[in-house]
Amino acid sequence: MMKKTLYIMRHGQTLFNVQHKIQGWCDSPLTKTGIQQAKVARQYFLDHNISFDAAYCSTAERASDTLELVTDMPYTRLKGLKELSFGAFEGEHEYLHPKDDPAKHFGNYYVQFGGEDNQAAQQRVNNTLTDIMHHDNKSVLVVSHAGAIMMFSDLWTDMQKLRQSGFTNCSILKFTFEDDKFTFEKIINF
Repeated sequence: MMKKTLYIMRHGQTLFNVQHKIQGWCDSPLTKTGIQQAKVARQYFLDHNISFDAAYCSTAERASDTLELVTDMPYTRLKGLKELSFGAFEGEHEYLHPKDDPAKHFGNYYVQFGGEDNQAAQQRVNNTLTDIMHHDNKSVLVVSHAGAIMMFSDLWTDMQKLRQSGFTNCSILKFTFEDDKFTFEKIINF
């Protein structure tokens, strides 16, 4: 199998990002800053002569709106690229996330509130991205969400390096894909 390239990008800043609200399966619109971030990402790809054979995003409007600002090409929306569901925490203030034990952010903490198990979400995203890369495309752009991207990346790279470099709205992670394995190449921040 030939080596392929995946560019997986976080959506632009949203109203809930600014308001510090928990945003998993619920949605909010891009802000003016979020729109500008997506335009900067578009220019990055243009300046580096990076083109795509296919483009995908989650079913959230914040992801499709970002993708439409980054490229004019047709794209596919996939539920498998959605953010983790936080159940009853959706749309609530971020300070309600458990603080006593950071590990509670992960695992199955949110299941008791109607949310999604972190490991199940991680496998959902990984399986979706693997399926995408099995298609006959050499270079792929995906727009998804911070949690979904971090969960996926945790399977394939040292997350400490990613956290140290920052992972803001419209950050892009570049991976190569070969022999059913993803290899982290770099993070692109603006």
